[in-house]
Amino acid sequence: MKKASARSSGKRPTAAVANTPAGPARIHPVVIYPFRPTEDYSDLEQLYRLIARLDAEPRKYARPITVMDRKTHAAMRDGAAFQAFRTGTVEVHSDILDAWCVDTCQMWYSGLGLAFEQGAPGDVYWLIPGDFDYGSPTGREVLSRLHDLPEIILELNQDVCIGEITTDHGNPKQLIDTYGTFALLYNWFPREAREIRQYTERPRSEFFAIRHEFLGEVLRQRWYAYEQTVVTLLSAVFDDKRISRFFVGQVSDLLEGRESLSSAMQQVERTERVLKTVWRERHQADPDWLVRYQVLESQSEQIRRTALTILQNLLG
Repeated sequence: MKKASARSSGKRPTAAVANTPAGPARIHPVVIYPFRPTEDYSDLEQLYRLIARLDAEPRKYARPITVMDRKTHAAMRDGAAFQAFRTGTVEVHSDILDAWCVDTCQMWYSGLGLAFEQGAPGDVYWLIPGDFDYGSPTGREVLSRLHDLPEIILELNQDVCIGEITTDHGNPKQLIDTYGTFALLYNWFPREAREIRQYTERPRSEFFAIRHEFLGEVLRQRWYAYEQTVVTLLSAVFDDKRISRFFVGQVSDLLEGRESLSSAMQQVERTERVLKTVWRERHQADPDWLVRYQVLESQSEQIRRTALTILQNLLG
């Protein structure tokens, strides 16, 4: 594994734009629009101020792409504020990709796939989730330096950079990743889990950037509607890619910092399903794969039940 030092969120020199035979490498911002925006657009207004600044630097940044789930249109069909914001802000500073999507990870697939088709070797693709509290003082501060995340790939010649949100130990996301995601990862992929944990405590992060060549490899593999970041990190470890980390800061996509027990349970269950599928794909040609799978599956069930019990006690 080719390792890079974890990067802090402090000030640092701006990364130089890398050059390729076809010209300077560019960063492709891909914004994932919230499925159901709140009536208060202050968070999105702050986010699209950043997008407007990126759009004004065409040498460094490709035209931003905003992915909107078509279900959002149905949910906001009678919302004048939604239509006004879409037309007056989102369309002005980005190209909108309307798509029917199963879940957020499929929105990533559509947006990153379109950006990849428009990109070139050496380029970097920057995923920006739209449903965080960017309108808060901390959120605005995060937005002011979030551009460092993709620039780390250019500066350090990395393949993928994961953005890590700062949380306390009682945060629901922290609890889900500790008792669910990583516990399951250590069962199904122990070596890879140890590698991943060297870089991040957030293997399901929605903040990341990825280099053109590695994105091409990931897009050609099975894409998952859920927990695709975990799969991408596993792919990076499988293939000895260069991984780095960026500390995003303390922003949240949880209303009042809360996560329902039902949602937490769903996240753990779908992580287990994804890991089972990835393991079978990698080992189904092995002569003894079924025997090994049954052992791991039995252990996985115990881990999942324990995680759900812990989450029930902490979040219920």
